[in-house]
Amino acid sequence: MTRLKDIAKACKSKNAGPFHITLDIMFDQPALFERVRASGVVSAELIARLYGVPVGEVLFTEYPPALAWKATIPRRIASGAVGDTDVYGAQQHAPLLDIEIPD
Repeated sequence: MTRLKDIAKACKSKNAGPFHITLDIMFDQPALFERVRASGVVSAELIARLYGVPVGEVLFTEYPPALAWKATIPRRIASGAVGDTDVYGAQQHAPLLDIEIPD
């Protein structure tokens, strides 16, 4: 198995307004993107499981021309609200890094 952090060009997160976070997985090599795509590992179901949200609340988009996936999920705490530990949503991509892709 190969971890996503070892083959993706970037895995990142950011706010999508104060109530949602967008997660991006991007590749710079078509062959790597296609390998991950063919595995079927990256999915709305996986994002839901990793982030503890119902799959129905995951807006999941595969975008092959950009060799990328994007998922938008609700934030548990609104950006800047009491108890928020990541105002910009920029540190929420960590669970993506250890996704295992079959060799």
